[in-house]
Amino acid sequence: MSDRITEKKFTCIMCPLGCAVTLKADDSGNIFEIMGSRCLKGEKYIRDEFSTPKRVLTSTVAIEGAKFDRLPVRTSDLVPKDKLFDLMKEIQKIKAKAPVNIGDVILKNIRGLGVDIVATRDLLL
Repeated sequence: MSDRITEKKFTCIMCPLGCAVTLKADDSGNIFEIMGSRCLKGEKYIRDEFSTPKRVLTSTVAIEGAKFDRLPVRTSDLVPKDKLFDLMKEIQKIKAKAPVNIGDVILKNIRGLGVDIVATRDLLL
């Protein structure tokens, strides 16, 4: 007896075209067909989104000694989507100190993922 084949629909975000893509896979996660993607980058994105979705996390952290009390930050690379809430708990603990320049590492290697939390704006004294 074979696994049931299911279809899942995605909108590709790899370029401005926003291709409507349909993926067919069995219950074990084996992909049989990807329809609607117009490029190889889009097909890779859909495969990754189906099996291990990842995101760039954007947020703010507290900052002392600056004109504003919050500093916008983001992850330096993609992180697993299922880790976002854990990472947000960690980010909420951060208290940066001015001056901070765009691109400065605010927290190195968050939760051992090999990804840093970096500033996305300058905040000076």
